[in-house]
Amino acid sequence: MRGIMPRGTRQLLLPASPGFIWLSIFIAFICNIFANFYLGGWVSWAPDFLLIVLVFWNIHQPQRIGMGVAFGFGLAMDVHQTTILGQHALCYALLSFIAITLHRRVLWFKTITQAVQLLPLFIAAHLLELFVRLMFGHAWPSWELIFAPLLEALLWPIAAALLLMPQRRSPDPDANRPL
Repeated sequence: MRGIMPRGTRQLLLPASPGFIWLSIFIAFICNIFANFYLGGWVSWAPDFLLIVLVFWNIHQPQRIGMGVAFGFGLAMDVHQTTILGQHALCYALLSFIAITLHRRVLWFKTITQAVQLLPLFIAAHLLELFVRLMFGHAWPSWELIFAPLLEALLWPIAAALLLMPQRRSPDPDANRPL
């Protein structure tokens, strides 16, 4: 006789704490700021940590983190990087919309396959950002731009493991209750 959850199925997750969600977004924002400082400004190959975390929460908690949050943090990134006001906001909001639209489909896959599914979204976000930069007369970035979406897709499983870690703990650890 099979149990409620047969072997090989995913573990039931606890609800995500709103405080943890906001803290993770803020830490990703700080990581973007530090990456810009340590790399000497905007570099085309650097992954966008805030983009990864926003897409993650749009997929896993679309009712809590939406396009408005993405737009607001995008404006903050624009101000920080002194880029065209609305460039990151447009990219983050559009990617959040797509992630919210696809969140049920993406959650069916394992984490590695999710990264493959999200790679075209990361590529589209960087192409949109590139288009906006070029439209306003910025120089063409180096060929290293292709590494940013690839790095973001490679960072997806790490981000998923870290951001789901608090939800995987047992509410009352007990040897008789593995859930």
